[in-house]
Amino acid sequence: MSQLPVPVVTIGLLLASNIFMTFAWYGHLKYKSASLVLVILASWLIALPEYALQVPANRIGHGHFSAAELKTIQEVITLSVFAVFSVLYLKEPLGWNHALGFGFIALGAFFIFHKWA
Repeated sequence: MSQLPVPVVTIGLLLASNIFMTFAWYGHLKYKSASLVLVILASWLIALPEYALQVPANRIGHGHFSAAELKTIQEVITLSVFAVFSVLYLKEPLGWNHALGFGFIALGAFFIFHKWA
C-alpha cells in the first residue's frame, strides 16, 4: 500500500470505513423488531472495523491534507455513501432537496480545498 499515492490510500480507507459506519448507524433501521440492546451490540461490532480503517486513514492523510481537509473529505464521502445506501438498501428515494443540500456541502468542500491567493 505504501506505493500508492497518499490521497488514494487516504480516500480508499475513508470510503471503506464509511461503508462500515453507515451500516452500523443505519443498517438496523430495516430490523425495527430487533431489540435495542441487540441492535446496539451489532452496531458496535460493525463500527469496530470502521475505526480500524478511519484512524489509519487520518494518520496517513494528515500532512498531505490538513485536518480540515480530512474532515471535509470524510463528510463528502459520508454523504455519498449514505445516498447510495439510502436508495439501494433502505429503498428510500432522494429528492431534489437532498441533491440541493448535498450540492451546498460540495460547495463548502470547494471553499475548504481552494487555495486562496
